[in-house]
Formats: sequence, structure tokens, C-alpha cells
Amino acid sequence: MPEMSAKRKEMVDRQLVARGIRDPEVLRAMAEVPRDAFVPRHLRHMAYTDSPLPIGEEQTISQPYIVALMTEAMEVSGDDRVLEIGTGSGYAAAVLSRIAAEVYTVERHGSLARSARQKFEELGYDNVHVRHGDGTMGWAEYAPYDAIVVTAGGPQVPEPLLEQLATGGCLVIPVGPSQYSQELVRIRRTSEADYHRENLGAVRFVPLVGSEGW
Repeated sequence: MPEMSAKRKEMVDRQLVARGIRDPEVLRAMAEVPRDAFVPRHLRHMAYTDSPLPIGEEQTISQPYIVALMTEAMEVSGDDRVLEIGTGSGYAAAVLSRIAAEVYTVERHGSLARSARQKFEELGYDNVHVRHGDGTMGWAEYAPYDAIVVTAGGPQVPEPLLEQLATGGCLVIPVGPSQYSQELVRIRRTSEADYHRENLGAVRFVPLVGSEGW
């Protein structure tokens, strides 16, 4: 739809470039993926606003800037295998699929996992693989991953995710003592036993629920 394409370009220019997103692959992917396809039909007129939107199951689709910020922080390249925890609407995984070779995404709500899988099929994003399960345990079958992103806030970094991160890879996750206020953290695995951690700023995500979360 020409109208949505124009809004998508405006989103990239005003919400991403103007706020410091520089990675050309992230900007290209955000310009390509139709966010309006991943929001409820009655909210599609708000698809390109700079805000999260409800998608059911008390979950949200993150605001475009946060999706771009986290994707850029992951430092994904074209040959990478990526793990996402918290599929939600599927939008962030779709963006990642335009950059990485393969995307594996885990969602604890069956209804969201099914709808996201259907959306990927409709859009032809055949390099995204969806699993319904406890995301805090990761997806060990396809580990190690070159990058991992968690789209919900946990009290600490789940140990299984650290174990499934490849050496040299980045893990981006919101972490904090409160279920609704966290710091966005990037963890780089520098060797088999060593990790480097840095804070990227304050964020607010829905709680990370699971055996290694809340």
C-alpha cells in the first residue's frame, strides 16, 4: 500500500535516523518490513507511531526505535544465526530475518506463536523458525548463536542463553530488579568462560516469564 510505504519511510527518517540509528542494514530492514502487518487490524492506523501497541495476551509490539536500537546493538551480519526470546507479534524477528541468515524465535504464548508463524508464511519470510516454549531456556538444538536478543525484562541474564551464545557473539537483554523497569544490557562472549557486559540505557519491557525469569 503506497500510504503505508510512505509512513514507513517517514518512520525510518524521523524515528530512527534522527535518533542516531546508523547501521545501514538495520535501516534497510526497518524500511522493508511492513509493521502494519504485525499489529491488530483495528490499530493499523497507528502502526508507524513511535510507541508500543497491544497485541493480546498482555503483550506488546515494541516501538520501532527500540526494535532498531536492539537490532543494531546485536551487530548482526548476513551469515549469522540469531536467537530471539519473545516472538510476540513477530515484527522484530521479521526485521532480523532481512539481515541474518537464520532466525530462531521462542514464544511462551501458543496463540502468539501460531499467529507469528502464519504471518511469516504469508510474507515469505522462510528463514524464521518459531517454537512455542519457555524462552528463558533458549533453543539448544540450534546453538551456538551469533547473536541473541530477549524482548522481555528479566531479573538476571538466563544462564542457558549465555551458554548458547557463540564466542564473539552479542546478547542483548533488558535486566533489572523491577518487572517493569530495566537497563538494556549488551553482553559479548569474549572466550569460553569470559563475558563483557555494558549498559545501553534505561528501558521498560513486559516481564520475562519462565524458569530462568520471573
